[in-house]
Amino acid sequence: MPTDETFERLRDVATGVAKRDVKAREAAEFIRAAHNYHWVGIYDVTPMEIVAIAWTGENAPAFPRFPVNQGLNGAAVASRQNVVVQDVRKDSRYLTTFGSTRAEAIFVVASPANGRIIGTIDVESERTNAFSSDDEKFLNRCAEALKPLWSESAVKN
Repeated sequence: MPTDETFERLRDVATGVAKRDVKAREAAEFIRAAHNYHWVGIYDVTPMEIVAIAWTGENAPAFPRFPVNQGLNGAAVASRQNVVVQDVRKDSRYLTTFGSTRAEAIFVVASPANGRIIGTIDVESERTNAFSSDDEKFLNRCAEALKPLWSESAVKN
């Protein structure tokens, strides 16, 4: 079970001096490894698009940028709530990132200044019913710890 040190480490990564994409990639890999997820992506949310900042693995997602109203990411942004789909084959909103994905969870990051959704953490698993309530608690805390990645000064890096 993750400890407070786990989230402290994520906050340290998010507020570090490295370039933003490097910090985001390190955070994504840390989240992936912590729960042995198949893939983790970290995204910016703009008024028109959702754009990948970083992801785990060597290959970019099939859709590194897409309209803000598409996919499970778009659904999470529109509802301003996290979206967890335990079997993506049964959800028409799913944009295929990898053919092997069976479950996906999107956790939103809201601006502390105005509450607008400014980012998402996208987690994918090759197993159906992969996300437990413990995963949801963990990913909520990750989203909170990583908010500094989306601060105004961080976005300029």
